[in-house]
Amino acid sequence: MEEVIRIGCIPAIGAEPGIASAPAPRPAEDQVLVRMRASALNFADLLKAKGQYQEAAEAPFIAGLEGAGEVVLAPEGSRLTPGMRVVVSWPGTMAEVIAVPERAVQPFPDGMSFEQAAGFQVAYGTSHLALAGRAALNPGETLVVLGAAGGVGLTAVEIGRAMGARVIGVARGADRLASVTAAGAQEVIDSSDCPDLRAALRDLGGADVIYDPVGETAGEAAFRALKPGGRFLVIGFAGGRPPELPLNHALVKNIAIHGFYWGGYRKLDPQALRDSMTSLFGMFTEGRLKPHAGEVLPLDQLAQGYRLLRERRSIGKVVITL
Repeated sequence: MEEVIRIGCIPAIGAEPGIASAPAPRPAEDQVLVRMRASALNFADLLKAKGQYQEAAEAPFIAGLEGAGEVVLAPEGSRLTPGMRVVVSWPGTMAEVIAVPERAVQPFPDGMSFEQAAGFQVAYGTSHLALAGRAALNPGETLVVLGAAGGVGLTAVEIGRAMGARVIGVARGADRLASVTAAGAQEVIDSSDCPDLRAALRDLGGADVIYDPVGETAGEAAFRALKPGGRFLVIGFAGGRPPELPLNHALVKNIAIHGFYWGGYRKLDPQALRDSMTSLFGMFTEGRLKPHAGEVLPLDQLAQGYRLLRERRSIGKVVITL
């Protein structure tokens, strides 16, 4: 008898997510069958549900871009075996069982829970590749993280500190700033009580690297606090629009502006993704990273997870258990 599974889906562009039933997928010869245990939400999931994501999908579609579970079946000769605990990076992870290419699957450390692993790849992978690769962050440099209490922001704080940087976290409200400090920031700025972010950052000595997943006026103000030779990382636009960056300042101060889209590395440089994740898992095993799932909800509360993300009420990642 064919197995029936539950899926979290977007029934129509602009609609709230819902729960549906579907036949369990049958893997092709080159695919891995994974029983998912948890799936994480990202800002990209909000854009995809609104039809605004760069990798658009026709509705209805299964939600989720990353998650964690156990291998059920693997292709002949595969490095994977049934029962192996793996992370999955592929569209449609918000389902109890999925079939994906082997390149989308990677084992994760025994000491990491499914909930931690589910939201590890995009957030930690983005911060690690952006800071270590694009920005070439050096020990002793000053890193400013905007939206520092968000899903990727907290990882940037944690990884920046692990790389030996002095980290300044910018977030809204005392509770959120407490989480930023706990993640390793030496200095914090409350954006809800800071009329001049540029001046506040300059008073703290300026920045060598800006990590900006927010955009809007926050990104514009932080950009003007960069030191000569600084690097500005364009990570996302959770604030609603891209920052308007003055290129004449970039020219005069020899500032580099780097766009960074983690998912694009699947085609741009897939080996860099694998190497980065291997390094990150090693840092976790050594106790240098402590991933935090901010909100853990059952699949029945998927719509609530989207609302938490949309209203920016979660600290860290929103994870859905399956």
